[in-house]
Amino acid sequence: MDGGRPVTPEDWWATGITRMAPGVLELRGIPVQELIGTVGFTSMIWLMVRGALPADGEAALLEAALVASVDHGPQAPSIAVARMTATCGVGLNNAMASGVNALGDVHGGAGEQCVEVLTGIVTATGSGTPLAEAVERVVAGHRYVPGFGHRFHPVDPRRDPLLALVDAAVADGVVTGAYLRAARAVEDRLAPVPLNIDGATAVIYAELGFAPALARGLFVLSRSVGILAHAWEETTNGTRNKGPLPRGTLPSYRP
Repeated sequence: MDGGRPVTPEDWWATGITRMAPGVLELRGIPVQELIGTVGFTSMIWLMVRGALPADGEAALLEAALVASVDHGPQAPSIAVARMTATCGVGLNNAMASGVNALGDVHGGAGEQCVEVLTGIVTATGSGTPLAEAVERVVAGHRYVPGFGHRFHPVDPRRDPLLALVDAAVADGVVTGAYLRAARAVEDRLAPVPLNIDGATAVIYAELGFAPALARGLFVLSRSVGILAHAWEETTNGTRNKGPLPRGTLPSYRP
C-alpha cells in the first residue's frame, strides 16, 4: 500500500528521472538523442541530480570543483585501497568500488560537513545573528572545523584558483557569495589555518544550491576518476597481491 492505495507493478520503481519505453529514452523529460553531443558531462550530472540543465556559469563552477578533487595520490586511503585491490585480480569494477567504499566521514566526508557548517552560518546571519557571533559558535563547537587545514599542504594549491572562480561568479551574478563570505570569516577566525580543497569545493556546492549530502556524492564522482586511473595503472603494472607494506617489512607486534 502507498498512502492507502495499492501499489501497481508500474509504480514499484516510479521515478521522475528516466522515462524508458521501446524506442524511447528520456532523461528528466529530455530525449537522450537531444543531449548526446550537445550537453557536457558536468551539465548531465546537474540535470540528473537537480532536474534541469544548469546555466553556463553554474556548469563551469561545478566543473572546476569536480576537476580539483579528482586525485591526491596513493597516500589517500581510497586510492591506496583501489590500487591494492587491483593487484588481487578482482577487476576494475571491484577495485573502484573498494576505493569508493573508503570514502567515509573522515576521508571524503569533510566537504559535506563543511557545507553543513556554512549553511548554519548563513542561516543564522539571515536571521539577524552577527557574522562574527555565528562563526564563533561554529569554532567553539568543533575540535577540527571541517574544510580547513591540510596535513600535507601549508596552503592547499587548489584553494586560490577555486575561490577566484567563485569571486568571478559572484561578480557575474551567478551565485550570491553568502557562503563564500561565511567561509572567509571562518578562515579569518582560524588564521593561519586556511581553507582546504574540501572547504573550497564546499563553498562552490553550497553557492550552487546542492544539499550537504550531495556534496559527498559529487566528491565521490570526482574522486572516482582518480581511483579508476590508479587502479588501471596498478593493473597494467602486473603486480600480484601488493600489500600495504613492502615485502620484507612486517607490522610491529604489540601483545
